Amino acid sequence: MCTIFVSSYTLNILQSVTLRTGFRFVYRKMASFPQTSGQQFDFLLVLDFEATCVARGERLQPQEIIEFPCLKVNAQTGDIESQFHQYVRPRVHPQLTDFCTELTGIIQDMVDGQPHLEAVLEMFDEWMTKEGLLDGKTTSAFVTCGDWDLRTMLPGQCRHFNIKPKPYFSQWINIKKSCAESTSVFPRGMIGMLSLLQLQHQGRHHSGIDDCTNIAAAVKELIRRKYVFKHTGQLR
Repeated sequence: MCTIFVSSYTLNILQSVTLRTGFRFVYRKMASFPQTSGQQFDFLLVLDFEATCVARGERLQPQEIIEFPCLKVNAQTGDIESQFHQYVRPRVHPQLTDFCTELTGIIQDMVDGQPHLEAVLEMFDEWMTKEGLLDGKTTSAFVTCGDWDLRTMLPGQCRHFNIKPKPYFSQWINIKKSCAESTSVFPRGMIGMLSLLQLQHQGRHHSGIDDCTNIAAAVKELIRRKYVFKHTGQLR
């Protein structure tokens, strides 16, 4: 007699249910492969842009990045080891709207006299080099709360101004998807994600650097729960 064992990892079941409790979807999913304790990356680069904006119902074209923060997080410990933070002067709509200031906390004086995006991208590349992230040996991945930052915002502004972004911006980790895989619940936004992970929100919501700090806290908690980060999005 021959007994055949079938691993539960071969199962892949997904259910999506809309909730009224602040979370959009409920996931029940068996991993296709068992996760290991080791992370795929040496560092996770938490990124959260803030951009020019107007009130709901109005339209601003193009949107332009006005705050560019990034935290270098050790993927083994979850500790923040370095930070890049730069305000950016918009070109097409140099005057911030009252709505934008109320939402982000960024006032006009914070962007006036600051470098434009192409110069900030060069500064960021220099920071990446200084931190050893481009040495060909160290592995890293961007982490964002959603896909907007690297799928929509940066590529759109670069196209508008004919700027060629570095290839390393072409892949990222949407931490909401990571959170959903770890907890079986897809969070509606950052506040919902923090609540789901039993973390307290710190600072001002929609401040780029404060949002990065909160995302980094979620990264650290997922590392503590043995979640293994992997890319979830890329440019086609």
